[in-house]
Amino acid sequence: MRRPNRIRLLAGFLLGAALPSAGGASAATGRSGERLDRGLVAAPATGGGWLVSWRLRASDAKSVRFDVYRDGRKLNARPVADATAFVDPQGDARARYTIRAVNGGKPGAASAAALMLPRGYLSIPLTPPPGGTTPDGQSYTYTANDVSVGDLDGDGRYEVVLKWDPTNSHDNSQAGYTGNVFLDAYTLDGRRLWRIDLGRNIRAGAHYTQFQVFDFDGDGRAEVAVKTADGTVDGVGRTIGDAGADWRGHDGTVPQPDRTGAKTLADGTKVAPLQGRILKGPEYLTVFDGRSGRALATAPYDPPRYPGGDPTFEQARETWGDGYGNRSDRFLAGVAYLDGRLPSMIFGRGYYARTTVAAWDYRGGKLTKRWLFDSAALGNQEYGGRGNHQLSIADVDGDGRDEVIYGSMAIDDTGKGLWTQPLYHGDAMHVADLDPLRPGLEKWGVHEEVRRNGGIGSALLDARTGAVLWSKPADKDTGRGLAADIDPHHVGAEFWGSNSRDLFDVKGNGIGPAPRQTNFALYWDGDLLQELLDGTTISKWDWRTGTATPLLHPDDVASNNGTKANPALQADLLGDWREEVMWRSADDRELRIYVTPYPTRHRLVTLMQDPVYRLGVAWQNTAYNQPPHLSYFPGSLTPRDGAD
Repeated sequence: MRRPNRIRLLAGFLLGAALPSAGGASAATGRSGERLDRGLVAAPATGGGWLVSWRLRASDAKSVRFDVYRDGRKLNARPVADATAFVDPQGDARARYTIRAVNGGKPGAASAAALMLPRGYLSIPLTPPPGGTTPDGQSYTYTANDVSVGDLDGDGRYEVVLKWDPTNSHDNSQAGYTGNVFLDAYTLDGRRLWRIDLGRNIRAGAHYTQFQVFDFDGDGRAEVAVKTADGTVDGVGRTIGDAGADWRGHDGTVPQPDRTGAKTLADGTKVAPLQGRILKGPEYLTVFDGRSGRALATAPYDPPRYPGGDPTFEQARETWGDGYGNRSDRFLAGVAYLDGRLPSMIFGRGYYARTTVAAWDYRGGKLTKRWLFDSAALGNQEYGGRGNHQLSIADVDGDGRDEVIYGSMAIDDTGKGLWTQPLYHGDAMHVADLDPLRPGLEKWGVHEEVRRNGGIGSALLDARTGAVLWSKPADKDTGRGLAADIDPHHVGAEFWGSNSRDLFDVKGNGIGPAPRQTNFALYWDGDLLQELLDGTTISKWDWRTGTATPLLHPDDVASNNGTKANPALQADLLGDWREEVMWRSADDRELRIYVTPYPTRHRLVTLMQDPVYRLGVAWQNTAYNQPPHLSYFPGSLTPRDGAD
């Protein structure tokens, strides 16, 4: 059934109105939000000249138009109405661009001058932390890793928070010491604000440090929330907990009956390496000031590793499914508006077996736990083992408050289980308005436990109820999957995964060959279709030939997280509604924010003011990174003969 007033709502958002959520209530009503400037940026355009683009904000009137100025001289004969982008054929790197919003025929105040990007990207210089040597004599250096953004100082511009990973970071399944993990904050003009050292008692790896950058108390400035431990040093040099404590395993082994490749004791018990694992000691949750990196509030981390103290190996295995910290130290994190007004922190622990998720509030300088969901609690047993390597946050039931979609399960804003499906664990999922012809949001996911879930490799679910709309079979782990609007002949998103060579429409019908790229999707060129982002290449899918054509492939940048090949960040950070991509340089000496060079005739409110998208940018650094999605469908509601 077509969603009521869908065409009216879509047209309203394209012209600048706030878009209601999937359930019909306004997802933005009453919510605190960022006060963003115009984000004016200029870079060389394809076809010649300079492309000048800027933000359309949700608070702008539908009738707002814009005038564009170069060095104080107006360039447009009539106010720009069909886009928030303008090509200046005579532009150059020495120009100074500004814009003025025009309401009722009257120009407003001039904006700040545009960021000028003659190379097509903004460069932020980096200074890696010094390398070191582990207790067992292994040396390591540092690699720039995941990034998040927030307005740390309240000036309307985003700042960048970067995680530094040591080159000896480990997956939870692996033993070994790691170097410390660091967080840096930078302004867009390249000034480093602070550096936080998480210390020796926070292990390095994709599943350990999920950091959230958001304005949690609604004061107009973003904070940084992250798991800490004894020896964490904040941005002003103060230590959290016991500076001398060392909780890393040094005694070699821990009993583990089912670890392949481990030594075997005389009684037949296998032994897994313990070195470097952190299975004891206090854990904390800390909120840091975004301007200085100073620790503002610290509380015991909840969900805890082992309630009631340090258990025996058998008790640990009974609790989490193993006794060496593999499953118990799988962390996820996000941000959710659980009261519909101010954001809360979401910190999860575990998803292979026991699943625990806690919601925290930061209000008035204090950290307070709102609720804890635990699959081990009475009545929640069916939620165990159904988490993903990432989460998503969205108001799936239309009540103005967000839910946590954790894989094959969802948690209501109250902390109670909303739904669960026996599809079990997966490596990738996407929550958005993927099918605009049916009410609500959908969740596309791929699954690896096919022998346990009835041979289902991928499935599309109703995000409100968890009902399976359709599924595709597989006989082995489906490790990758993507949902994106890449074919104009079919309404809504298209779907594909590594378990099939086929591309599917919103009804699950095969419509042709699928792209080989199954990583990220983004809005990059001038139409309303999405492009493919894989490794360090942005490509355009050609539905006519079933091939992907590269649009951007810098040869001196690098992706992150090994075979996951993620960018440092994908988000709508500058200019109009098209997204930017942030990669690290191959030598880890700079972050580069690439902007689109393509003109457009489409006008959308900045994606960062869409509730699902903005929260997706916040959780993007969590575990196996996934791209952000929108709460609405921006493409055409009818099949198109060609790209817009």
